[in-house]
Amino acid sequence: MLIEQDTVNLYQDQGVVLVKKIISSNWIKKLKKGIKKNFENPSQYKCVYEKKNDKELFYDDYCNWQRIKEYKDFFYNSGIAEIALQLMQSKKVNIFHEHVLIKEAGASKRTPWHQDQSYYCVNGFQNVSFWIPLDKIPKNTSPEFISSSHKWTQKFLPTKFIGKNYEHVDKEFERIPDIESNRKKYDILSYDLNLGDVIAFNFATVHGAPGNINNNRRRAFSARFTGDDARYIKRKGEMAPPFPEVKLKNGDVLDCESFPLII
Repeated sequence: MLIEQDTVNLYQDQGVVLVKKIISSNWIKKLKKGIKKNFENPSQYKCVYEKKNDKELFYDDYCNWQRIKEYKDFFYNSGIAEIALQLMQSKKVNIFHEHVLIKEAGASKRTPWHQDQSYYCVNGFQNVSFWIPLDKIPKNTSPEFISSSHKWTQKFLPTKFIGKNYEHVDKEFERIPDIESNRKKYDILSYDLNLGDVIAFNFATVHGAPGNINNNRRRAFSARFTGDDARYIKRKGEMAPPFPEVKLKNGDVLDCESFPLII
């Protein structure tokens, strides 16, 4: 599976790009099946960010790809890793992890502006996260990205989706600016999403998302990969995912059982 060089160039420049109609309906069905299994038997990492009358409205889970057949099958057999290789301009691809996010109809809570890389145990520029909608998602509830923010020199404190900052003593992080109150200062990109479309973005790209004010669910599966320059880093504070089983040292390449080489 190949994508146009213009798409690769746009990804490198903006830190985010929409790739249309690259996930088949068969894979969409498989991922929906996997998500159903996932939340029938969630991991210890499942979080609920919004509830109403005991109904969960906004919730997520991650690091389940090795135990859920449909997720693992997607990583290895859908062709998504080959697209990651192109976008990252890398010679190798490692699986990092998956993340499933669900906002039910009527979920009002916004996903705060944040950088994924600040949460992660990885440094490097060659990486990509694929945000794959499993429902048709109009622009008014689609994720939003600040164009070219992956090139900013600042690194921002990771923020819990309930609105609090993580506990951190790492002086390289600073508080993220109040983007929501100053939206006109930024080049904010968002997209109408159909089934088969994918948003690809760099771990350092600043992004957030509105609540789901529409009448339909908003399910998304995110597949994350790293490339040649990725190196392990143990942050001086809370990380998410925490990967307690990983015994790598700072500066190590990520080739291990938790982050297997796929290409």
